[in-house]
Amino acid sequence: MLLRMLQFFSIIFIAVYMVPQAAHLIEYPAKMAMEREAYFTVQQIYAGWSYSAFALIGALIATLALAFFSRIRVLPALLASAAFVLMASVLIVFMLRVAPMNTVTEQWTTLPQAWEPVRAQWETGHVINAVITFGALVCATLSALAWPRSAGSAS
Repeated sequence: MLLRMLQFFSIIFIAVYMVPQAAHLIEYPAKMAMEREAYFTVQQIYAGWSYSAFALIGALIATLALAFFSRIRVLPALLASAAFVLMASVLIVFMLRVAPMNTVTEQWTTLPQAWEPVRAQWETGHVINAVITFGALVCATLSALAWPRSAGSAS
């Protein structure tokens, strides 16, 4: 039962975190075409999006636990471990590419004169994370599916 719960929560937390990441991915072309003032105005919609970090933390904890409790089966353990590594990578990309731009812009309350490189780094950081998060979602789902039906339900 514990294993099934970890599978469920791993998939759910990653999927919930995927929502804002997918939004960034979908809006990327339009936002990169915006002029300075329009872009700055649109950036104001991200107030409060930091709450998605709770889903990221949940995904990290759930996928790490899933990898640990899946260790008796090689393929599910490898896939769960990959999901964890990918979600950890999301945090690293965020810290290296997105967070510094949040600092430079004071959480998008100011926009520097040379704003295009700031926009490019912030937007591409989110695009990279959308792709990585999707990969983690695939890995966590495949990890759950890789268990024989009877083995997963007995745990």
